Amino acid sequence: MASINRRKAFTEKTHEGAPAIRMSPVQALRRSVMSCLLWEKEFYEDGEDIATRIRKLASTCNPTDVAAIAIDCRSNAHLRHVPLLLLCELALTSRGTSLMRETVPLVVRRADELTELAALWWKLHPDTHLPHNLEKGLRSAFTNFKEYHFAKYDRDGDVKLSDVLRLTHPKPADEQHAELYKRVRTRTLAVPYTWEVELSASTDKKFTWTKLLNDKALGGLALLRNLRNMDQAGVDQTDIQRAIHEHDFHRVLPFRFTAAARIMPKFESWLDTALLRKIKDMPQFDGTTIVLVDVSGSMDIPLSTKSDLTHLDAAATLASVINANSLRVFTFSEKLCEVPARRGMAGVDAVVKSQYHGGTKLGLALETLSRVVKEPPRRLVVITDEQSHDRVEAPLDVQYRYMVNVASARNGVGYHAWTHIDGFSENIIRFMHANEGGTSE
Repeated sequence: MASINRRKAFTEKTHEGAPAIRMSPVQALRRSVMSCLLWEKEFYEDGEDIATRIRKLASTCNPTDVAAIAIDCRSNAHLRHVPLLLLCELALTSRGTSLMRETVPLVVRRADELTELAALWWKLHPDTHLPHNLEKGLRSAFTNFKEYHFAKYDRDGDVKLSDVLRLTHPKPADEQHAELYKRVRTRTLAVPYTWEVELSASTDKKFTWTKLLNDKALGGLALLRNLRNMDQAGVDQTDIQRAIHEHDFHRVLPFRFTAAARIMPKFESWLDTALLRKIKDMPQFDGTTIVLVDVSGSMDIPLSTKSDLTHLDAAATLASVINANSLRVFTFSEKLCEVPARRGMAGVDAVVKSQYHGGTKLGLALETLSRVVKEPPRRLVVITDEQSHDRVEAPLDVQYRYMVNVASARNGVGYHAWTHIDGFSENIIRFMHANEGGTSE
């Protein structure tokens, strides 16, 4: 009789056909969420399928691990919606604990996320009450915000801030807070000074945009997304240049600069300078660093239905902000190709235009790389969606070997011999630096 006390062989493959690596549920969950723009279709998988997998994985993982991923996803990956999905699943698996009360305030960083979290719960669980632990989490999150934040996001959606306040009953810390919550409930908040309010009330767009720039009233993402509107309104270009130069763009993902430059190429040099500042702020790697970027056809899928920017743009921009004193950059698709190790926008263009965007032969690229690189580098960084056509080994003799996954596909190849990282935030680079004994700051 054959033995039944034997672990079942893992035979899953990537979408391209290479043998995939077995992951733990926590690894699989991180893989699915850290590059996920919720409900958005990717090259290999539908957005609904990705969301379904995230919910299933979150229900099987330890709740403390799910909470940690949700916080990391919001704070370091700068994603907004998929962390809320994790919170909805966490509400089901952490009943009877204080985990939601502790976690929700660390994830809900904008006042409109109070309403979005409640609305998402009812989208997933219609005709139900908010769970008590979710109520407690939302109640705790109310203390994150002041009147300005509430007023900025007091909108006429299906779920309003007044609805969330009425359901959660946040306890005011003092009389001042009690009056504030009363104004939230009655929707009598003071009209905030925001760029949206100012522009909607303005008849002179040039004057208003200029005032907003001078008052530093625009967030980093709002500034990048409205460059064309400012230009069309006739705003003096020196004012636009100064605003780009002075803004810190702390929470803006690197690929947003690429998107802005594509829309407004006349401002590319200023945007490039701002992007290069991110490089200056990055820790510098010692020794030789080799970066290998996936330019296969699957990387050409847009990040969202409303964006012309692709996963390749995100990967190329991330590669362009790696700060190393000795850097070589390669791309791969059907073959391996070395490109000039340029920084900023020039680096993005060099990667994107390096070769035809065909199949994903990562195994061949790594094997070829081991032959063309004569002196072993200190580290190898592969930026890809990991959907290789051929078997992936790790032949290069390097001290640090990183596989950076910029998509949410179910299976991947970059585990075991690799330090696996998911996402496309520049915080990935800080993590690598910390992993090698430096600091993450």
